[in-house]
Amino acid sequence: MIDTSDLKDREYIRAIEGVDEVLDPELVKRGKVLISYSDCAECHKPDMRAKGPAFQDIAQRYPTSQVYINLLARKVISGGTGSWGSPVMAAHPELTMDDAIAMVSYVLSLEK
Repeated sequence: MIDTSDLKDREYIRAIEGVDEVLDPELVKRGKVLISYSDCAECHKPDMRAKGPAFQDIAQRYPTSQVYINLLARKVISGGTGSWGSPVMAAHPELTMDDAIAMVSYVLSLEK
């Protein structure tokens, strides 16, 4: 019997090709703190799917480049659906772009 779990994971993650840029360690540290005080854990877990994708799955999909960090930060602020199937991510309009960038930087820094 063929194990199709790896194929399903690859289809779920749909990794985007790209060159990873070095992340500022202080920005990553700040993002980790901001996430710990946010409502992110209601829908995301570090290493397993919940209502939303695991943080590690997000890190596997997106390169750590400023283009994707900015894109994802805007998604965190505005909310959305469709990137990971049917889950809906609530908008977080109270976040500044700088805070959202720090939070996304932390998520993308997780082991791939």
